[in-house]
Amino acid sequence: MKIAEIITIGDELLIGQVIDTNSAWMGQKLNAIGVKVKQITSVSDDSIHILNALDEAKKRADLILITGGLGPTKDDITKVTLCKYFNSSLRFDAPSFEVITEIFKARGRDVSEINRKQAEVPSNCEVLLNQWGTAPGMWFEVDEKIFISMPGVPYEMKGIMENRVLPKLVSILNLPPIQHRTILTQGIGESNLSELIADWEDHLASHMKLAYLPSPGMVRLRITANGPDENVLRNQLDQEVEKLKTIANEYIYGYEDETLESIVGKLLREKGKTLATAESCTGGYIAHKITTVPGSSDYYIGSVVAYANRIKEEFLELDPEIFKTHGAVSEEAVSKMAENVRKKFSTDYAIACSGIAGPGGGTQEKPVGTVWLALATPSKIITRKLLLGRVRERVIMEASQHALNLLRKALLDLI
Repeated sequence: MKIAEIITIGDELLIGQVIDTNSAWMGQKLNAIGVKVKQITSVSDDSIHILNALDEAKKRADLILITGGLGPTKDDITKVTLCKYFNSSLRFDAPSFEVITEIFKARGRDVSEINRKQAEVPSNCEVLLNQWGTAPGMWFEVDEKIFISMPGVPYEMKGIMENRVLPKLVSILNLPPIQHRTILTQGIGESNLSELIADWEDHLASHMKLAYLPSPGMVRLRITANGPDENVLRNQLDQEVEKLKTIANEYIYGYEDETLESIVGKLLREKGKTLATAESCTGGYIAHKITTVPGSSDYYIGSVVAYANRIKEEFLELDPEIFKTHGAVSEEAVSKMAENVRKKFSTDYAIACSGIAGPGGGTQEKPVGTVWLALATPSKIITRKLLLGRVRERVIMEASQHALNLLRKALLDLI
């Protein structure tokens, strides 16, 4: 298996001003083609640091991928540093300049001298044309090692990686067949899921590896298999997924890159049903997730973000007595929120939620992390009480996942 190392460049990464999402994405894509990422290193915008990182990576890896430091400003020094490292000088690349010119023309702007310099690249590199931005990618081969430098802007890096780098790596490297299956679960924590499927995991073949990938409100299971025959691997993984379904099917909601919002959207569209939401503690996050799906206007009608009790009373017509007797975070409150928003928006289904996201506001009876969900269907109202911990952002994200999964189960007649 080929070994890769990723080097990200930029002071903004080291001081936490920008979060490095590039490395995770690149690692996922490299793993999918059978390249193992051995190390990820972040370095400052300093020539000596970059040169040292390149030297160290060369000792460990066959493939070194670099992102960042390719902008037009003086603090972007990656190209000049690469010239030093590869004993080269800058040359002007006409195809890259054509792309830059077109980008500026589309924005009604002229190309300045500083932007023209973006088309300069080390003379001994192969240019990876960047049709998504102004900084070209660069490919070097030295001492049987491959060095690839790309912009740090995520959508530019992804464009170059998917359209230039990955196809070329697959074509020139003798990579072993590798297959993955990702199973998406909701409603069970990582440790409980591990206990549930322990016997199945223990009996996986030696050439298969299981990884647990938890995130707020869900756990992804990824099975990776290596072997000489891709078709055999594919069939073996399919068989293992079928075995897993017999054990944990009640928690499995999808596979690979599916999302709960896309799954419920597909079900709503297929059934010709509509949806509305009434949110309190999630502040519109459920609506946000639903509307990230293209075409969601086919089934999603709208939302009321009723954060204050006054809004719940005025817009959702909740009886003030509910707040006096049961409180805003209660089964009674969310039931009425769901029922009334469904009526107001004339939809088939409605989701409602109310909770204490924290960090303050909790009581002994209703601690921080308490969330009530309600789903109004054409025939009934389904409620759930959740205890989601004390981290505000996590409470909001988990509550939204639970709400969408509740709708999924109802649409499939599972509850």
